[in-house]
Amino acid sequence: MVAFALLWLGIGLVFNGNGPNISMITDQLKAIVGKAKLNFAILASILVIAILGKFTNPEFTNTIFVTADQLVSDLYIVFIAITLGAFVPNFKWVVLGSIGAFIGAVVLIQMSIFNYLTLEYLFSVLIVTLGFAAIANLYRHYREAGL
Repeated sequence: MVAFALLWLGIGLVFNGNGPNISMITDQLKAIVGKAKLNFAILASILVIAILGKFTNPEFTNTIFVTADQLVSDLYIVFIAITLGAFVPNFKWVVLGSIGAFIGAVVLIQMSIFNYLTLEYLFSVLIVTLGFAAIANLYRHYREAGL
């Protein structure tokens, strides 16, 4: 997911119709990276969770990412995440709201109010939501830069 977004962004930066202009690409890339630090932090943290999880607790990590893979086929959650990332002007509120909803649901699971949800499922929903919202928001910054 992260590699695809970066490749897509890089192709759009290099081929702007007139051939590559390195100084323009550098300025545009700096502008996008300056605006999208939170997006890259989220995508990098998902990658770090995957790598560290494979070394520390591979069964739990595998369960989370298999569930996340199944959630992507449920397009409603992908559409919600893309809508949040693309149309909410302040992306920090999307991130804080998603993490807050996750923490609230975990507390309710621990209090045995949500008996049908598991921590693995909720963490998978958080990863899918934040991942797709970050990519959609990154694309929004890319389009705002006039690329």
